[in-house]
Amino acid sequence: MKKNAVILCLLAASLAGAASAQEGAVPNGVPHLDHVFVIMMENHAYAQVVGNPDDPFVNEYAKSANSATNYFAVGHPSLTNYLEVVGGSNFGVRDDNSPDWHNSTCTPNLASGSVSLESTATAICPIYGTGTDAATPAIDYSNETTGPPGDIDIDGVLSYPANPHTVGKTIADELVAAGLSWKTYQEDLPPSGPDTVNLADGFFTNNTNLSTALPGETTSLIGLYAVKHNPFAYFANIQAGTDPRNSYNNMANFTGPTGLYADLNSGHVPTYSYIVPNQCDDQHGRGNAGPDCEYDPNDNGTLTGLNPALMYHGDTAVAQIVEAIHHSPAWSDGRSAIITVWDENDYSVAPTTNKVLLIVDTNYGRAGVQSSQFYTHFSLLKSVEAGLGLPCLNHACDPSTNVMSDLFGEGYFGYFGW
Repeated sequence: MKKNAVILCLLAASLAGAASAQEGAVPNGVPHLDHVFVIMMENHAYAQVVGNPDDPFVNEYAKSANSATNYFAVGHPSLTNYLEVVGGSNFGVRDDNSPDWHNSTCTPNLASGSVSLESTATAICPIYGTGTDAATPAIDYSNETTGPPGDIDIDGVLSYPANPHTVGKTIADELVAAGLSWKTYQEDLPPSGPDTVNLADGFFTNNTNLSTALPGETTSLIGLYAVKHNPFAYFANIQAGTDPRNSYNNMANFTGPTGLYADLNSGHVPTYSYIVPNQCDDQHGRGNAGPDCEYDPNDNGTLTGLNPALMYHGDTAVAQIVEAIHHSPAWSDGRSAIITVWDENDYSVAPTTNKVLLIVDTNYGRAGVQSSQFYTHFSLLKSVEAGLGLPCLNHACDPSTNVMSDLFGEGYFGYFGW
């Protein structure tokens, strides 16, 4: 309780000054939305998904709904992009390290100006307050490469300097402040919940002593749920959990009475749903989960060297989720949009850029649009904020961040006539 009280006092002070940080006006260009569903996929570039025969549903879906052909992730590795999708910033985090759970004495990267990199094993101090995030270079030599050719963070040309006015908030905070609701559905989140859980297989976690729970077990824990794909868990107010509308209560498995499929079947879904398949179903892969979930043998940004079973796993997962949303009463309850997006290209080195696939499927607008406009993960956040009437946040406020009006626009009925 004492730790939570300290964190909350600091949060109150920092959020009181948020108006002077980077939270701006409500963006324009997207019709009002009642429900938004974001499906996060993993570690494959545009050229590895589009035209891939092992992704038949996704390829048809990209044509029948709307898709972006010039859309870019903003950095590496995964966690960085997940934070950018929900918060418009990397918050000084350029690695996949787990949270420093409930630590009220550490200094957040925003306050210290420090940058967490893949070369360190330091847990991430809970994010809050205002300050400076990490720069995103055009070509990166600081993380998993130390020399030429380097990793292209975006398109090899665009870069983002460190933003000294970053506010440690996400779209979750904005939704709650506006009286709206949110939830992240994390496949294979354990029944014990997300607190202090870095990896889980749907039941057992990194905190489980498997030799005691299952005497004689020789298989290591299969990390299906990964906290690095649950960006909200890194924020101090979520860990403190004082506001039940903005806490671990907002995190659920796909299954169970409060899970994704139960909520879709009942039609009782939040305004904003952040949907993350497990590390087999999102095309990430695990080295100890069998051949159909094995990592790609050679990931060079092309179709060559991919694990076809892993790609098909992801394709069927997207199909199942999209079908469930389409058949939910929520899909016909006002205006809704499904956004399916890949987080990054998995550190493919130059000259492969960080271009990934994004699909927008609405129940109200035109379909079959293929946009060649330049967009990034910041564009996704800004577009969702526009549709939900929320202020722009951090790099979503940048004048150079384009709203995806063409993909969310009005017109004839969308995919499959819904």
